[in-house]
Amino acid sequence: MSSHNSANDPRRPNKIHRYTPPSSTGPLEDPTPEYMNLLGMIFSMFGLMMKVKWCAWAAVYCSFISFANSRASEDAKQLLSSFMLSISAVVMTYLQNPQPMTPPW
Repeated sequence: MSSHNSANDPRRPNKIHRYTPPSSTGPLEDPTPEYMNLLGMIFSMFGLMMKVKWCAWAAVYCSFISFANSRASEDAKQLLSSFMLSISAVVMTYLQNPQPMTPPW
């Protein structure tokens, strides 16, 4: 019975190759969290200094993207400070002018 099963077996043992992970010199770094963190800091400072609400909201958005794309091994203090700076930019712009945000266009 086993010879009958091996004749109909579609698997080919000569085509089996053991998986070897691709060799790389180091892990590929994704610069997105760092760029978003820097962009969030710039938007936060511009929103705080110029009282521009859409810049403050853009800073919050960039901080969320930076947090979502960051690795667990990255410095949490820098992410937290960027997020807190963006939240403070939103709070300060609305304390200065509590009117709803008008689009910049």
